[in-house]
Amino acid sequence: MQPHERIIFPLDFPNAKEAKKYIELLKDHVGLFKVGLELFVSEGPAVLKTIANIAPTKVFLDMKFHDIPETVSAAQKAANVHGAEFITVHCDEGPRLLKAVVDTVSNGTKILAITVLTSLSEEDFKDIGISNDLQDPLKLVLHRAAMAKNANCSGVVCSGREVKAVKEKFGKDFIVVVPGIRPEWACVKDDDQSRITTPFNAIVGGADYIVVGRPIKTHHNPVEAAKKIEEEIAEGLKKRRN
Repeated sequence: MQPHERIIFPLDFPNAKEAKKYIELLKDHVGLFKVGLELFVSEGPAVLKTIANIAPTKVFLDMKFHDIPETVSAAQKAANVHGAEFITVHCDEGPRLLKAVVDTVSNGTKILAITVLTSLSEEDFKDIGISNDLQDPLKLVLHRAAMAKNANCSGVVCSGREVKAVKEKFGKDFIVVVPGIRPEWACVKDDDQSRITTPFNAIVGGADYIVVGRPIKTHHNPVEAAKKIEEEIAEGLKKRRN
């Protein structure tokens, strides 16, 4: 992959009209456009065709499926027709749910398991009832990554703080996507992310892809911001090889 192909830009917009501006602007500067709940609920599957008609990039359908296995399997069957590169599912419901999605997938789509959201801190783990022995984010991520690997998921989503350990334990072919990316030069107001890292550090740690939204979206020149991140990725890859 070229460095820019490792950038995933989330289309976190309320409608297709606003998303379209950024698709046209960034289509040659990112590798995937991520469609999450806000845009998908607003526009439905038609927005995926909108992306395909404008950009040569792949689509990351970030639905974060989380329900009983039968319901999620049915949702995955419906999603198969869209040919997304990645689709996400939460680990919270255990290996039976993960396996149900993997067994249903087709069209070359890869299933990524959400380990621990980057907005969560150790304090949050206590509040939601995570057992004491797994309240260290790294331990919880590795526990859930093992679950995903055993269910034949293609990879996981985790923060840059855990990426190196995941790669070391599960191998270079186990895909890791890292959100919560904050370049040192970026200023994000009212940031809701707790476990963040820079593009450079995420790539050095072993990330295959990084999700970069607000540092690009809120920059006065989004294309320039994407290029700066591409440069950091290139430097990170160079250091990773040495």
